Amino acid sequence: MEAPHNSPAAETVPDPAGATDPDRVGAVPDAAGSLPEAVTVTLTVTSPEQMQDLGRSLARVLAPGDLVMLTGELGAGKTTLTRGLGEGLGVRGAVTSPTFVIARVHPSLVQGPALVHVDAYRLGGGLDEMEDLDLDVSLPESVVVVEWGDGKVEELSEDRLRVLIDRATGDTDDERREVTLVGIGARWAGLREALA
Repeated sequence: MEAPHNSPAAETVPDPAGATDPDRVGAVPDAAGSLPEAVTVTLTVTSPEQMQDLGRSLARVLAPGDLVMLTGELGAGKTTLTRGLGEGLGVRGAVTSPTFVIARVHPSLVQGPALVHVDAYRLGGGLDEMEDLDLDVSLPESVVVVEWGDGKVEELSEDRLRVLIDRATGDTDDERREVTLVGIGARWAGLREALA
């Protein structure tokens, strides 16, 4: 059974230096010694169809080299969001959960970036354990989406998009989700405007 997920957005108060901010852990200081800024956008999604639509919208702002990290409980909508990303990117193959194969590569059908979809849930270690997946090789020409990637793949890119999906827990039919997008690094400085 999975431990309950508590949204880092709700429970973290960053210290002035950003050293304990989970959105900046693993961040590499710039030439001036500053950590990359984070831009946060929070949305409410009320159905799986809206979650897939959000994925299609996000696909419009993604580019080769982007790292997207998805966090949320089982059933929160991570794979549904990724399915929308795949549709928006115009990739081949049905986007399904890669839990048992760890990673799936979906080549582009429209001369865009491939979608590399990774499920790091069963991987206990950090980036060292994931080296066999060659994500660092795939990243420059692909969009890499990692479910359960917190604490495991931050070192792949100073610029990354964290997507935190919170849902009601327990025995409920509530399909409402709070989706918090955290763009980390200069690449995501215009995230709010790009989604407007």
